[in-house]
Amino acid sequence: MSNFGNQIQFKIYQTMPDPDPDRLPVVYEKWEKLAREVLEDGPYDYIAGGAGGESTLDANLEAFKKWKIVPRMLRNVENRDLEVKLFGRTYAAPLMLAPIGVQSIIHPDGELAAAKASAEMEVPYITSSASTRTLEEIAEAMGDAPRWFQLYWNKDPEVTASFMKRAENSGYSAIVVTLDTPMMAWREKDLKNVYLPFLVGEGVGNYLSDPIFRSRLEKTPEEDPNSAIMHWTQTFGNPGLTWEDLTFIKEHTKLPILLKGILHPEDAKLALEHGVDGIIVSNHGGRQVDGAIGALDALPEVCEAVGDQIPVLMDSGIRRGADVVKALALGADAVLVGRPCMYGLAVAGERGVREVLQNMLADLDLTMALAGETTAVELDSYPENNYSFKTALNKGDLITFLKIPEVTLIFISLFFSKPTVAISRLQNLNVEDS
Repeated sequence: MSNFGNQIQFKIYQTMPDPDPDRLPVVYEKWEKLAREVLEDGPYDYIAGGAGGESTLDANLEAFKKWKIVPRMLRNVENRDLEVKLFGRTYAAPLMLAPIGVQSIIHPDGELAAAKASAEMEVPYITSSASTRTLEEIAEAMGDAPRWFQLYWNKDPEVTASFMKRAENSGYSAIVVTLDTPMMAWREKDLKNVYLPFLVGEGVGNYLSDPIFRSRLEKTPEEDPNSAIMHWTQTFGNPGLTWEDLTFIKEHTKLPILLKGILHPEDAKLALEHGVDGIIVSNHGGRQVDGAIGALDALPEVCEAVGDQIPVLMDSGIRRGADVVKALALGADAVLVGRPCMYGLAVAGERGVREVLQNMLADLDLTMALAGETTAVELDSYPENNYSFKTALNKGDLITFLKIPEVTLIFISLFFSKPTVAISRLQNLNVEDS
């Protein structure tokens, strides 16, 4: 994707004499507004909403506002390369489509539309265990395009093992184990709407098609769908899991295993101790714990805890290319984007998802270049990018320390032989007047 941003924005500007009347938005907020207009309350709130009072949703977005990019000049950014390598495979960009279930409530084509758009844009698609279409159908729609499988760890271990086996057989190249959903959270909007799509058969395609799950039923799902759904409610989630149970996952797949939902650096260290291949810093887009730390706020400490031993990815709050740049500069190897793509799906199906991904990649390319970098690898591969502000303050690695009433603006620039994007953070600090 060399110079992708220039190509996309010039393509848009070329329509200036005769603008396309069917042109889709480029502004994230417009996508969200249009999605709100086309979706009923239940589906929209299920996708857009969060846990409790939704303070974690706000924290995710506010976290990105705290960090500022300090561009560097005269660094020859004429040619850029967004490629990243993960688990021995090269990906076109450090961007993936996050695992999102029940996409059929957003658009009739659901996961198939999103997966096809991802394949066309060379963006890896992470299939959710809670997809309405089966993981095999999604894989077939994607052809040879890169895809991972997200696993909800069920109470029935044989169903869990079956899901992983099916993923391997269908060409998925990694298993993403979601840890933060041993049970569903208290989601006020869903409760207000009395809306849980699984109970009407949405988002259970992988279960109803699974041979082990089906073997547990007295009648097939086709004969008695209600009983099948009730059995699903007894199978989904597993609050009794511990770190020692990861052995089971490792015994039942040869694919790289990533743990999704890590926010605490001690959990990151435990992940390392238990031999996983990667972690994803995430708070489930603010949908599980109200009042939790913003994912980007957690990222530096997690990256510091694991160093360069395993890849660290992140999601929750990615809205624009600048957000991707900040996450990479703080140590992430790649990011996952979710809600923007779902709003695109709601508005224009496959085309909508494709446009959202295209615009985000173009924005990422241009922002990276204007910040003074030419590759995504340069943004996250140097140890200075993993410094927390606490560490930086302790080590005195500050070139500017500007006191403003109640707010301190810190500019960090650590001078190493290789380039890095300098980052600043707006932070409330107790600093005595001198």
